[in-house]
Amino acid sequence: QVQLVESGGGSVQAGGSLSLSCAASGYTYSRYCWGWLRQAPGKERERVASIDINGRTTYADSVKGRFTISQNNNKNTLYLQMNSLKPEDTGMYYCAADPLAPTYCSTGGCYCSPRQDSYWGQGTQVTVSS
Repeated sequence: QVQLVESGGGSVQAGGSLSLSCAASGYTYSRYCWGWLRQAPGKERERVASIDINGRTTYADSVKGRFTISQNNNKNTLYLQMNSLKPEDTGMYYCAADPLAPTYCSTGGCYCSPRQDSYWGQGTQVTVSS
């Protein structure tokens, strides 16, 4: 049973930075799609960034150039460095892992995104004030 535990959320003013971590344990597959997703009040959950099974990182357009997703060498910790935060970045941030994540392609490229019924953490709140 994969367990994911997020940490590092908090409150920050616009323009500030936060760093999120996700500790992973119990996984048995060697290759996963790892992702950070967020959900703002009244809005649908959206993908923020992900790392596919080949280690390629992709980002939502809204965070490109501001956020960085990474993983340690053991792949048991997932990170999200968030810089130049905006009020619209406010939401609950979740890390997720999926060994069978589908690939989505658009004009901007292809990316993986963990499915709703894959492995998710409990979430960590990020609040950005203007």
